[in-house]
Amino acid sequence: MQPETTIIARPETAAPTTRAAVHKTVLMCRPEHFTVSYRINPWMHPEIPTSTSTAVRQWETLYDAYRGLGYDVELIDPIEGLNDMVYAANGGFTLDGKAYGAKFTYEQRVPEGPAYMAWFADHGFEVHEPQQINEGEGDFLLSNGAILAGHGFRTSLESHDELRGIFGREVVSLRLVDPAFYHLDTAIAILDDENIAYLPKAFDDASRAELERRYPDAVHVNEEDAAVLGLNSFGDGRTMLIAGRATDFERQLTERGYETIGLDLSELLLGGGGIKCCTLELRR
Repeated sequence: MQPETTIIARPETAAPTTRAAVHKTVLMCRPEHFTVSYRINPWMHPEIPTSTSTAVRQWETLYDAYRGLGYDVELIDPIEGLNDMVYAANGGFTLDGKAYGAKFTYEQRVPEGPAYMAWFADHGFEVHEPQQINEGEGDFLLSNGAILAGHGFRTSLESHDELRGIFGREVVSLRLVDPAFYHLDTAIAILDDENIAYLPKAFDDASRAELERRYPDAVHVNEEDAAVLGLNSFGDGRTMLIAGRATDFERQLTERGYETIGLDLSELLLGGGGIKCCTLELRR
């Protein structure tokens, strides 16, 4: 597969905007041990060879893009044998200086939970050990003061009660129904404090109705762009980093006045992750 070209919206094609970027601090994990040796989601095929060096090179383009945007990027040391530790978003959820740890569904990833909780504790967070199954920011997304919380595949509905108790925020439960979009951050992208983009078919009827009610101006992403994990994106309210192959999504963002940077994380897609999966936001 040929590397994709970075796509940056040109000022003359973007809608006029006064969007202000919000400073971000994120946690990442270099994929030094990335490979696909088991199958715990529909994207993973152990029979297809993977390249750790390619994964590292593609990950570095994301790291460099964040640094170029002025983000503070912190790193957790990768652990040999934890192939999926690069998907840092699943390591927990942080807000108001507190960290809610992850308790993974599949045994292959269970050791990641304590590793991330130890990192949170060492870096000044008030750590809350989970009692319920959850996969962190993979299924918990902060939007306009509320926490959008996915369930159905990797995170239990009961964990949403833990989330409410720890953070004292409104928690909006959303049921995922398509196995290809098994984490909330593969089906919803947070665009700014007030709006989102999402794939309607990834949700059950009640959840889709709730999203329509809360976000009447949301961007609806087509299945082709969602299938390259176009929604597994991350931004600061002004610039969105997205999968370079999600071209219609990029067009919609540009028309709404966002700047975009398209990246190729195709090797990490073989493990079922993209830009957002590699990114855990730290909110101290």
